[in-house]
Amino acid sequence: MILLLSNADTELLALRTILHRLPEGFPPVRAANPTALGAAPSVDGVDAVVIRLLGGRASWQEPFDALRAACLRASVPFVAVGGEISPDPEMAALSTVPNGLATEAHEYLAGGGPDNVEQLLRFVADTTLFGGYGFEPPSPVPMAGIYDSPVPPRGGRPRVGVVFYRAHLLAGNTQFVDDLCLALDGAGVDPVAVYCYSLRPDESGRVAALDLVRDAGVDALVTCVLAMGSTGSGGTAATLSPDETWDVGDLAALGVPVLQAPSSNRPRDSWVDDDAGLSPLDVATGIAIPEFDGRIVGPAFSFKETVDDGGTLGTPVVASRTDPERSRLGNAVGLDTPVSTIRLLEALRDAGYAVEDVPSDGDALMAALADRLTYETPDLTADEAALAVGRMPGDVYSAWFAGLPDEAREQVEAVWGPPPGAVYLDATGDGAGGGQDLVFPGLDFGNVLVTIQPPRGFGSDPIGTYHAPDVPPPHHYLAFYRWLDDVWGADAVVHVGKHGTLEWLPGKANALSGSCFPDAALGDVPFVYPFVVNDPGEGTQAKRRTHAVVVDHLVPPMTRADTYDELARLEQLLDAYAQAQAMDPSKLPALRQQVWELLLEAEIHRDLGLTTSAPGDAEFDDLLLHVDGYLCALKDAQIRGGLHVLGSAPEGEALVDLVLGITRLPQGSVPSLRALVASSLGVDLSAGRRAEVDAVEAECRRRVSALADDGWAPANCVPNATHGGQMHAISAVEEWICSRLVPALRRTPDEIVNTLGALDGRYVPAGPSGAPTRGGAHVLPTGRNFYSVDPKALPSPLSWEVGRRLAEALVERHVAETGEPPRTVGLVLWGTAAMRTGGDDAAQALALLGVRPIWEPESQRVVGLEEIPLAELGRPRVDVTLRISGFFRDAFPHLISLLDDAVALVAA
Repeated sequence: MILLLSNADTELLALRTILHRLPEGFPPVRAANPTALGAAPSVDGVDAVVIRLLGGRASWQEPFDALRAACLRASVPFVAVGGEISPDPEMAALSTVPNGLATEAHEYLAGGGPDNVEQLLRFVADTTLFGGYGFEPPSPVPMAGIYDSPVPPRGGRPRVGVVFYRAHLLAGNTQFVDDLCLALDGAGVDPVAVYCYSLRPDESGRVAALDLVRDAGVDALVTCVLAMGSTGSGGTAATLSPDETWDVGDLAALGVPVLQAPSSNRPRDSWVDDDAGLSPLDVATGIAIPEFDGRIVGPAFSFKETVDDGGTLGTPVVASRTDPERSRLGNAVGLDTPVSTIRLLEALRDAGYAVEDVPSDGDALMAALADRLTYETPDLTADEAALAVGRMPGDVYSAWFAGLPDEAREQVEAVWGPPPGAVYLDATGDGAGGGQDLVFPGLDFGNVLVTIQPPRGFGSDPIGTYHAPDVPPPHHYLAFYRWLDDVWGADAVVHVGKHGTLEWLPGKANALSGSCFPDAALGDVPFVYPFVVNDPGEGTQAKRRTHAVVVDHLVPPMTRADTYDELARLEQLLDAYAQAQAMDPSKLPALRQQVWELLLEAEIHRDLGLTTSAPGDAEFDDLLLHVDGYLCALKDAQIRGGLHVLGSAPEGEALVDLVLGITRLPQGSVPSLRALVASSLGVDLSAGRRAEVDAVEAECRRRVSALADDGWAPANCVPNATHGGQMHAISAVEEWICSRLVPALRRTPDEIVNTLGALDGRYVPAGPSGAPTRGGAHVLPTGRNFYSVDPKALPSPLSWEVGRRLAEALVERHVAETGEPPRTVGLVLWGTAAMRTGGDDAAQALALLGVRPIWEPESQRVVGLEEIPLAELGRPRVDVTLRISGFFRDAFPHLISLLDDAVALVAA
């Protein structure tokens, strides 16, 4: 018997397809996925073992070692190979067969495909069992190529590229690709399917798969593969240097929308039953990391299903299978919505859109909307209904509603009754449409409609329903989006400013189903969402639940109070909670405790009418929605200096105010201008003497105003030899303001440019999110499709606690087993794990060394390290040997630098 172990399901699937081709008398073949085994399998009755591990020995270390030892005892040939294209020297060295035999076995598996798997088995049988069956040499399949899909190109139609992993082709696991191509064909486009090993550049710097789709002239791209970018030079983010952004190279150069089609590594039934949608690992690999590339998050349409219950190979075999239903492609926080809408209308008109009679200003727009149908009351008079911009017959809506999944219909009818509901109805008078039409407000300017999002609820607290996780939308709400798509004929929807209610409707957190109300309402209409840059938590909600392309915009003028102290910390905890829900639920109990303690500390529990007793876990998520709404209302109430206008860069005093606000705190390696000026004046800001603080503020304003009067000329403020001490440091900050900060702020018009680019079907560049005034100047310029995970905020404070406990547990175990602490520990750092956990493994390495991170309170970025005194540590420091994955090197160069700095700190 030959036992083949592989943690790639695609290889087991390929093996299943060729067993019938093996010659008569060939040894029986059994297989398993090591990740599904609790321990090393028995080698009784086994004549040879072949094991291939994605991630190498470290991915299955203890069972691997036990299996190898059992093979040595039983004199069973043991062939070990790694999972990458390049050979794994460690795995080859651990094989018990000659090195050349292990190398050749790797060539078969690296070549991939059913034919190579068949020849591998023949090769192993002949070279280790002396079977004499005959074998052919490995026959490599190209790393990338055009896939022969079941849809012949028709020509004269838009083209959509589909990129999937070469491993699926090699395994014959392409049914999900065929289904997607057929669905695209049915939608009126020509699919161009391409397989590839990855989207990373090869040795020549080219990405073959993207060359193929570029040559095909695609108008959009659907990817079923992981992220391709890297962080470029790894320079200091505070410099706002362009090469510090996540570099997606050729993908961005395509200039077309890129949709991410995340796959679920669980069966469809598991996905249906899980309110979270995807597993934490699937969220990290299939959503969070691809967001770095600026990809638009689509629905999960492919699931892992068992296609063989184990009768053929002795182990269940899974393959990707699609869900046919999934195979398809007023008021704003911090934004002057009326004026921003006028700016968008003017830009659309200037770009050639058919836009007529644009109002003269925001006030005129609001007056025109107010003069027509509004949502002031749910019951309408005939005169009010006559002012509607559009309507949908009740029976047309009822027919569409009947097509929703049973679960969705039952939820709506339980709250709002049968269709078409009871609000915003107009009797037709002729009995048509069941005698009633659903009517909608707005202003039609030609090919652009300006309208108002319908209420999600009614009664004494309609705002309270915005975040309600269990209140389905009314019939009128669902009908509104169907009318936009099916009747008015919208090719795209723009929600002007955060935040609407669509992304908060009941349903899964990501990878939505047809029963999830954001999906049921919006359908497949492209969705562009100008969104304030300093709210990554809620923006991510919109991206992952409504396939939104975020175009982030600048914060309001800095006379706005924003949130500080406990409220700012609470916002950070809420963002961390949202990320942990999706990618690392094990941290939720600790986060719940921190949130609750902070609510009590800030006495917010009193404002929310809560007792001092913490709610249970089941009620806590509902509580957080109310806390989030409370913070939104509080921040809005604190606006005192005006609102941002989309695409309008701050000028004059507004620019001076914003620069002062941003430089009030340190920006990475750039120190606080306020602190430097205070030091130069001999003022202790912590003493809080009003006259002295006023003097510092006045001097900061004088200096920044002088820069403005001088045209923000960098050459006039470069530090030189005549400067000394604080004056030299102040000049360096002023040079940064003129050369980096102000030019980034002057790119604010990108907000309009990239909104129109999204509507034109072009790629919107990705960028980080955060508050520029809280150490987050690296998020500038705005106008980008932001992502929520800041690589420079790893390890997070909570991950440090987890990593510290892991380190102490490891040391304690070693002491228990050997009587002394370890001298050296080896760790593997995986980029996906770092993304999912917030840096637990890196934190463990730091803790073993006896070094802890220092976080900047405002941005939560790691800005330094401090050595833990041995007296506090209570043990010797442990040397750490690291093995670092390629993605980790690309995504987290600052963590590698941090670990290097920790080693140097300890050595010093």
